[in-house]
Amino acid sequence: MKILFIGNSHTYMNDMPELTREMIENATGESCEVFMLAYSGRSLKWHMGEEYFSERFNILHGRYDYCIIQEQAHPMTEESDTITYAGRIIELCQKANTKPVIFETWAEKGSPENQKEMNRRYQELSKNHGVLLAPIGEVWSEAFEKLQNRADADLYYKDGAHASAIGDYLISMILTKVITGKLPGDDLLKAYDFTLPDSDWIPVNENVDDEIVEIPLEIARVIRECVENN
Repeated sequence: MKILFIGNSHTYMNDMPELTREMIENATGESCEVFMLAYSGRSLKWHMGEEYFSERFNILHGRYDYCIIQEQAHPMTEESDTITYAGRIIELCQKANTKPVIFETWAEKGSPENQKEMNRRYQELSKNHGVLLAPIGEVWSEAFEKLQNRADADLYYKDGAHASAIGDYLISMILTKVITGKLPGDDLLKAYDFTLPDSDWIPVNENVDDEIVEIPLEIARVIRECVENN
């Protein structure tokens, strides 16, 4: 299996595509490769404008099985832009027999009221194009509510916008389920946190062994339950 991720920091944070690869291999027993075109703060309009030739080449000639499409989230872009440029990426994918997956983002920690609009946009986008939806925002909201009283279970990075290692564990598990119809084994408690040990994530940790963290079993069980329910 071969997967292309298109997005911004919500895609590359904590090496999320690599964790997704490991979960997919664990769930299926088959090999998986991941590739990424993700740039800080960029929208799909930017991807299909400034970086159009990179997107075009990768999608048409990369022989990908799936393409994960993640739009700018904080702040959200104009809905018309999301419809237009996500649609163009989907069209390229369909020419290449690649299955698009709409990546439904989560609201900022301080603005939970935005989640309903995010869900609506991405659900409609998925339905109108007849493509897969990764319901990350919905699962995120459910898991956040169940885990909010645990100090060691924050889905958010300290900026209240990006995902923590636990948040990316949730994201990778959802993507694994959407793509494979399966979940990784309940003993897969590994995630990545490339912000450690720095106080900020620029520069990030470049020693992969040092960024590996273990998700507490009780937290992993809550996340698994939320993913299974959606």
